[in-house]
Amino acid sequence: MSESAFPRDPEAPERVEPPRPPAYTPGSAQPRLNRPVHERYPQIRPTSGYGDPRIRHTGPGPGAGTEQEPERSSKLTARLALSLTVVIGQLWGLTIVVDEWMSGDTGTAWWGAGFLVLSFLVVLGIWLIDPKDR
Repeated sequence: MSESAFPRDPEAPERVEPPRPPAYTPGSAQPRLNRPVHERYPQIRPTSGYGDPRIRHTGPGPGAGTEQEPERSSKLTARLALSLTVVIGQLWGLTIVVDEWMSGDTGTAWWGAGFLVLSFLVVLGIWLIDPKDR
């Protein structure tokens, strides 16, 4: 099967295959995206980053990622935890108030509504404690 139907001319010059591009492992369905980075982005040079004059700042300033005011952070976290606890209590109280109102016990429902107003005032008081933290 390797022989062709037409015999090769013995005087014809040898046929030279052009060099094949290197085989890339495909990562995309689009072949143009499978080229190496230096072919896709010729403007990026090996010295880009430290020798490129277009780069002025290399990242965040000194001390980035560290806690600057741990006291403030702990104070805000405690306030947030207290507020979330009160909000969960409000949701529970609202469930009880609606259940009592629907069953016809309006006296208990009014006491529950008073609890909801009081817990709202507690959250408002927590918010007003330190106005500079807003």
